[in-house]
Amino acid sequence: QVQLMESGGGSVQAGGSLRLSCVASGYIESKCMGWWRQAPGKEREGIAYIDPGPGHSELNKYYDASVRGRFTISRDNAKNIVYLQMTNMKPEDTGMYYCAADRRPGGNCVGADFAYWGQGTQVAVSA
Repeated sequence: QVQLMESGGGSVQAGGSLRLSCVASGYIESKCMGWWRQAPGKEREGIAYIDPGPGHSELNKYYDASVRGRFTISRDNAKNIVYLQMTNMKPEDTGMYYCAADRRPGGNCVGADFAYWGQGTQVAVSA
């Protein structure tokens, strides 16, 4: 069982930046980790994923087209933390942001089964 807690949300103006953190209670180095977003009135969507392991290579990171080039996912396995650095933010980035962990140990993010979820952190971007 992995428990996740997000932090770092807030209100920013368009063009601004925020860094979200996700602290895990358990060992996450062997797990695919992801960030999801739910905009008001819309379904939750995955926006960034990072494969198990040290997370140093950009080849092991995956982004939705809506955030590619602006958001960066990273992990610090020694601290059991996953980050989402968000830059050049837009009003359409507004929503609740959730961290999630794959149920499977050792599998990459293709085919991940995100079974563990945090409570979310709210982000609001004004024009």
